Amino acid sequence: MRLFNAMAPRSQPVWVRRFHAIILMALLMADWSTAQTAAPIGSGSSHLVKLDLALKAVLDDPLKPLASLSAIAIRGGEVVYEGHFGKRLFDDANLPLSVATDGQTLYRVASISKLVTAIGAMQLVERKKLDLDADISQYLGFRVRNPNFPDAVISARMLLTHTSSLRDLGGYSFAPEQSLQSILDPGGENHGSGQQWARGSRDSDRSPGKYFDYANLNWGVLGTLMEAVSGQRFDRYMKAAVLKPLRIAGNFNVDELSIGEASHLAVLYRKRSAEVWNSGGPWVAQVDDYRDRAPAPRPGIEFYQPGRNATPFSPQGGLRIGAAGLSKLMLMFLNGGQVDGVRLLESASVQQMLSQEWRHDAGKGNGDNYKGLFNAWGLGVQKFLDLSAPGRGDRLLATGGLTGFGHFGFAYGLQGCFFFDPLKGDGMIYIIGGVGFDPEMDAGQYSSMNSWEEKILDALYRRAILKEP
Repeated sequence: MRLFNAMAPRSQPVWVRRFHAIILMALLMADWSTAQTAAPIGSGSSHLVKLDLALKAVLDDPLKPLASLSAIAIRGGEVVYEGHFGKRLFDDANLPLSVATDGQTLYRVASISKLVTAIGAMQLVERKKLDLDADISQYLGFRVRNPNFPDAVISARMLLTHTSSLRDLGGYSFAPEQSLQSILDPGGENHGSGQQWARGSRDSDRSPGKYFDYANLNWGVLGTLMEAVSGQRFDRYMKAAVLKPLRIAGNFNVDELSIGEASHLAVLYRKRSAEVWNSGGPWVAQVDDYRDRAPAPRPGIEFYQPGRNATPFSPQGGLRIGAAGLSKLMLMFLNGGQVDGVRLLESASVQQMLSQEWRHDAGKGNGDNYKGLFNAWGLGVQKFLDLSAPGRGDRLLATGGLTGFGHFGFAYGLQGCFFFDPLKGDGMIYIIGGVGFDPEMDAGQYSSMNSWEEKILDALYRRAILKEP
């Protein structure tokens, strides 16, 4: 209703408002009906019918339910399965809306956004506007140094590999009127106690370029850097450079979604209220609940100056995109930088992104591997090494043997994975729009993932890629 309310003020005649209401209800019914009856890609084959059933069983687990689930499998460079389940909106007053079966439901995909941001950064590298190893100070217009390591230069390569020595302890999303200079510079008014910078350690070298520590702030700085060299606001640059050429619906700025895109936006949920989880309780909206109003521009955004502070556009986690859109980006990687006749990156840039920049070495203490989940990294891309220990590791299958590249997403109830194997041309995508059980209390059997993530990947790989009957 919010879309028509935004377009039809109360001053209009009653018959106009009633006409809008009738049209809206027809659209909602069409959305619900289509989601119930349309068949996923490849349905009808016995192994894919079993895949449907397996994914629905994960979604409807009474102890660990999921609000919604979109899943795609690619085999040999072709999409061989696409399935969408659950609801993108729960509303007691109206019909709940199902996830669109064409993959166009838009989710806020959390940290999968980082991989997409990295694509935009590499385009600037190709255009010679950005040098991966240059001092980022020369682009931002102020001296950027960790005050605890004042002689160490910080580069874009370090931002892309989480080795810059930036940390999230001082925050990573700031008001549009604040400048990153005021936050990063020890003399800045918003620098505070300096928790955004790593300090020295007795057991490891924490200086820039030496230690991996996953930090969202790296991407806020990267986005600001991209603005400085492109001359465009981050969200608009990414729309024009990455999404629009491939005709991918979505945006890093929810305020600038088109009416059609906003009508497909999924609300993210948790079954948690007042910090208490209840798998049998109601779904509680976390973000993107705009059903009663159109997304309004944030205060002060109209005065924003590119190159000062891109964090309001959430380069690290704010991309709204559908599973179908993500599959195009995956095919782009699998095809050496091009898809649908459009070259987004040169093949050499793709290879550069996938080249190993950091690998965990426990003996040297060269980074935090996040309970075994992060063991190797490229430029904005995780490298999966298939390591496993009880309840920890980056293993994607119970049987092991699967290596490749990609990124996870985790925020506000959303959980997602973007994984591809460029050697075989295979890939898997899942997007969960809400969880009904505390993820911190649900360790996987053979990895650092949750049990429902392990089940989804196992089902996708065995049924869609291996084609097990």
